[in-house]
Amino acid sequence: MSGAGRRLGVAAVVVGLLGLVSGLGGLAYARVGFGGAVVSSESMTPTYGPGDRIFYERTDGSEVRRGDVVLLSAPDRYGFDALVVKRVIGVGGDRVACCTGTGTAARVTVNGKPIEEPYLKGGEAGGGFGIPAYDVRVPEGRLFLLGDNRGNARDSREFLDDRGGTFAESEIRGRASDSYAVPALIGTAIMLGVVLMLVAVGLGIAARVVRRRGRAPVPVAPDWHLPA
Repeated sequence: MSGAGRRLGVAAVVVGLLGLVSGLGGLAYARVGFGGAVVSSESMTPTYGPGDRIFYERTDGSEVRRGDVVLLSAPDRYGFDALVVKRVIGVGGDRVACCTGTGTAARVTVNGKPIEEPYLKGGEAGGGFGIPAYDVRVPEGRLFLLGDNRGNARDSREFLDDRGGTFAESEIRGRASDSYAVPALIGTAIMLGVVLMLVAVGLGIAARVVRRRGRAPVPVAPDWHLPA
């Protein structure tokens, strides 16, 4: 093999391996670290409505914080395995109560302090007429979850007789993200992998061409004999 062919072959292997690492690494990271879901109810309007697609980061329930929108699986309460979307209002050790004030002036309190919730549908923190008041101490390892549409959400208020309506941290599957930075980076890594693989194929073809030229027989000039 000629020196040029050898160099092209090595380059093809190196670039191909880099492409595999980039492409497969991006795919694996996306699959393991992130997920997507489609909203099927109105419980989180106006933040998320039916048909909206949510991109979420897979995370442990112990890592979420107050105000986070989370996706959880609680088939024992909801009767199905599909992911449910809710907002974290209280974490382990918090005391969550509703409500101070009335109407749109009502506020949920956490540890005795009214919280601001600009995301609420219609500004109703309590959910309107007929929604029971509550005063819950959140056990460690559990979360108090509410929908943003308090008048039309099955959330912790629905299950107050079962550990104050709180959900286990282990039921959390992920935290919703409105940032497109991570998906963009993952997409870039995958596309880079594809481009590098195509470049590797091109280098491999070039290496074969150079090798074939190196093996081609060299034409020998005819042995002409002058007459004596």
